[in-house]
Amino acid sequence: MCYRHSNIPLLQYSNTPLSMIRYILTDIEGTTTDIAFVHKILFPYAYQKLPDFVRSRATELAVAECILKTQETLLEEKDEDANLERVIEILLTWIKEDRKHLALKRLQGMIWREGYETGAFRGHVYPDVVPQLEHWRMQGIRIGIYSSGSVEAQKLLFSCSEYGDLTYLINHYFDTNVGHKREIYSYQNIINILKTASDQILFLSDVEAELDAAKAAGMRTVQLVREGTEAGVNHVTASDFSGVKF
Repeated sequence: MCYRHSNIPLLQYSNTPLSMIRYILTDIEGTTTDIAFVHKILFPYAYQKLPDFVRSRATELAVAECILKTQETLLEEKDEDANLERVIEILLTWIKEDRKHLALKRLQGMIWREGYETGAFRGHVYPDVVPQLEHWRMQGIRIGIYSSGSVEAQKLLFSCSEYGDLTYLINHYFDTNVGHKREIYSYQNIINILKTASDQILFLSDVEAELDAAKAAGMRTVQLVREGTEAGVNHVTASDFSGVKF
């Protein structure tokens, strides 16, 4: 079911009685989605498919731009003038390193699209996420995604999820084009884009350093402490989305 935007109610955040949460911004890996899905399904699939994908589509504009961006980075960082095979080699290395390079993220998104469309996999979403997103949307709260994966990859995960197309629940998508997730300015950029007071935005993530940056920018924060995540001491915690309180 797709909900229309309604008047946003005045909701009370437990630690700040005068603040109302109007927007919930959430991370993906370890928060909405099992990190194993990314590292054991998506990354290996991209690693396997990338060489042939880049070689066969090197003249297509979107792929050519990614090749050029990779060559520019190699020239800047290593003073190396790289040919196509060297570009492929370095891109594979970046996948192993989980480097947050925009060219790699864009290429991965293109490759993953083929995987989703052919049914090679479906986007993993924890079962507690969907009903809670629906609940928040019914309350008039807007929802955004902020991940180091490209916007295209984010949309693919939620549009081709194990629960079907969930994009009707999501208002905005943000990636590292707004900045890296452990930097305060990234969250300041999101605040400016949303035109929403910082203390009316609640950020959900499993990573304490990301939450620290969001909190420093004025956002409210909750750490998702799922299996394998160590709870920090600087943020409210919840074991799943149903435990997020404000």
